[in-house]
Amino acid sequence: MEKVLIIIGDASETLDTMYPYYRLIEAGFQPVVAAPEKRLYQMVMHEVKAGWTITKEWEGYTLQADIAFKDIVPEEYAGIMYSGGRAPEYIRYDESLVKATKHFFAANKPIASVCHGVEIPAYADCVRGRRMATVPKCKFDLEVCGGIFVDEPCVVDGNLVSGRTFHDNGHYLGPWIQLLEASRDK
Repeated sequence: MEKVLIIIGDASETLDTMYPYYRLIEAGFQPVVAAPEKRLYQMVMHEVKAGWTITKEWEGYTLQADIAFKDIVPEEYAGIMYSGGRAPEYIRYDESLVKATKHFFAANKPIASVCHGVEIPAYADCVRGRRMATVPKCKFDLEVCGGIFVDEPCVVDGNLVSGRTFHDNGHYLGPWIQLLEASRDK
């Protein structure tokens, strides 16, 4: 069974993470959760509540990381998914994660990103000239690193599939899974 990385940290968004996790299993892939350390992580739920102008955050489920970033051997994985939430803001500086990210872009493997997940490939200098969806408040992060912001529920740019928030899960995850399946079936 081919393995696919899901990148998380503390405060990864619950729906951004769990929906792709189970979709990968349904499609016959083994999701491998990677994080700064191999331990239990606290995810969160994000929503802009009526009357609020910013995101409100609640604790969500916890998720065990299968592997630490430093132990990733990128060649062993068919694809990678960058979950959203606040975690990417903090984990994007990890040198092992940056190295792995560069591998997936250079090797043209299927990549998915949602919400704040864009902050990781942006920091790794992998978004120049690439069209991506992200939550509008991360538009700056994408554009300052040379990417092109697209405000749509699913943006496919070659091997890169992205969505704005978990509200787009039903739009962008299917095309990413299709890329993984096509790669597997070669």
